[in-house]
Amino acid sequence: MKLLILFPCLFLLITSFGPTSGLLGRIKQGKETWGYVKVRDNAHMFFWLYYTTADVDYKLRPLVLWLQGGPGASSTGIGNFLEIGPQTLSLENRTNTWVKQVNLLFVDNPVGTGYSFVEDPALLASNNTVIANDLVAFMKGFLAKVPEFQTVPLYIFAESYGGKMAAQFAVSLNKAVLQKKIRCQLAGVALGDSWVSPVDAVLSWGSYLYATSLIDSAGLTKVNNKAQEVSDAVKAGKLGPATELWGETENLIENVTNGVNFYNILKEPCRANSSNAIASHTSHIFASKNQEHLYNANVGQFSAVLDALMNGPIKEKLKVIPQNVTWGGQSQLVFKALAADFMNSAVKNVEMLLNTTSVKVVVYNGQLDLIVTSLGAQKWVENLHWAGTKPWVNAVRKPIDGPSGATLAFSKSFKNFAFYWVLNAGHMIPADVSDTALQMMEEIVGLKAH
Repeated sequence: MKLLILFPCLFLLITSFGPTSGLLGRIKQGKETWGYVKVRDNAHMFFWLYYTTADVDYKLRPLVLWLQGGPGASSTGIGNFLEIGPQTLSLENRTNTWVKQVNLLFVDNPVGTGYSFVEDPALLASNNTVIANDLVAFMKGFLAKVPEFQTVPLYIFAESYGGKMAAQFAVSLNKAVLQKKIRCQLAGVALGDSWVSPVDAVLSWGSYLYATSLIDSAGLTKVNNKAQEVSDAVKAGKLGPATELWGETENLIENVTNGVNFYNILKEPCRANSSNAIASHTSHIFASKNQEHLYNANVGQFSAVLDALMNGPIKEKLKVIPQNVTWGGQSQLVFKALAADFMNSAVKNVEMLLNTTSVKVVVYNGQLDLIVTSLGAQKWVENLHWAGTKPWVNAVRKPIDGPSGATLAFSKSFKNFAFYWVLNAGHMIPADVSDTALQMMEEIVGLKAH
């Protein structure tokens, strides 16, 4: 299960695995637990918690909750096995797993994603508010199951569309804490290559492609004109058509760039047609061929890569997944249910966090990401309605160097806000530069000096 704008051609990153026999004995590493939380009647959210393997009492290390994008991409699959979990797709130990430093919680969100499921499709989330409320309900149920984490600092890390969800979730969770409806130590939210301001992202595509020699001036005019159509539709409140136009803009870019990889412009192009055979049976689900094309191009890749593992040895290991539930079985429905909300902005939620709370807010972006360019992210950040915006803009940007002395990233902070520019990375930063991602996470949660 995986989704929409959010995920790349990962076949370059994947190590294939053979028959499932013999794999089960290699899956477990360190202390872990998993299960379901009922967030609404007939709506069930799955989680997988890994306790840190650091040589300390686990309660002395933060809890990092990872939200995937999509909407409808699985945290327990993609984030876990392809990015930051303790093991890789081939079930080998991951060198730069975040579990080495923090407790790591993967949640299949929204309901219907990954192993999460609804008993009635009418219960699927149709907007960001429903998603945020479900996540607060999840946290209440999760913390009832493992109450020791009620006093552990919680950091929400999110990728792509997950960042849009995380911003409103953090606002709702903070409100619930203040109202004493939940006991939770929300400490920070980190928005990675996040779809927080879709219009700013789309309007930046032409400039980014032109600056990187992927289009010429004629191509720049075409892309900018199409991107402006997206912006105009959003301004007119035509959000469903805006999502369609967004897809048309991506298709145009594929044509004028000879198939640029949206997730990392330096990697092998993603050919949209390659996934049609995988997911062609989903055509009856979508309202248009354009929507089907987008889903197939961005989700079919993950189906081919992860389905055998998640619906085979992992499902067998977990033992709590209902027999009629398959990993990713409802992902197409999740995507379709949120199509009209896709182009909505979540900037006001970020502003609310900065203006009314002391929660640490971090935005981080990969240099090579086209879907959510650093240009687009900087644009909405520099226009935040927050007293600290101008001081942040004028603050000194600091380099982050690696062991060899090479610059890995830059960061700039003011009060409880920080922005990271991550070099040599695309949309999925931990998959591209795992060492940098780990170091950045340690800084954000306070385990390493800034």
